[in-house]
Amino acid sequence: MIDFAEHNSQSTQNSLRLQQFVDFYNALSASNLADLSRLYHQDVVFVDPVHQIKGLQGLQSYFEHAYERLNSCHFTPVQQAGTAEQGFISWRMRLSHPAINKGELFDVEGCSELRWHQDGRIIYHRDYYDLTDMVYRHIPLLGWLTAKVKQKMAQD
Repeated sequence: MIDFAEHNSQSTQNSLRLQQFVDFYNALSASNLADLSRLYHQDVVFVDPVHQIKGLQGLQSYFEHAYERLNSCHFTPVQQAGTAEQGFISWRMRLSHPAINKGELFDVEGCSELRWHQDGRIIYHRDYYDLTDMVYRHIPLLGWLTAKVKQKMAQD
């Protein structure tokens, strides 16, 4: 038999954790990267289409580099689901970086898979997004080429 009170409590806790995750990232900047230890466990594993990082120190170094020149970055949650141990959240990221898209704002859609340690901090974080959408389409020749390849694949 399903205990709906327990299910609703877990659902509320998961929603709260995922909202805190989004809020944390929307407040993150080069000046407050030390706060990563409030969100992430010391032994965190972070994976995205470009990196696989083990440990909080490596993650902090990654973000130091990533936020060094970032003009702006904002996440809007789209959908979410999860349990007491893990959560999934799809998002739309709007960002501006001087090395991408001539510094103009652009959007990237993606999803994060999160697993929590017993202490409530994130022990595993994996981001899924289309690297072509984020970077390659903004490089003149590569953008044109990847668009043509996608077009060709859609026809076959």
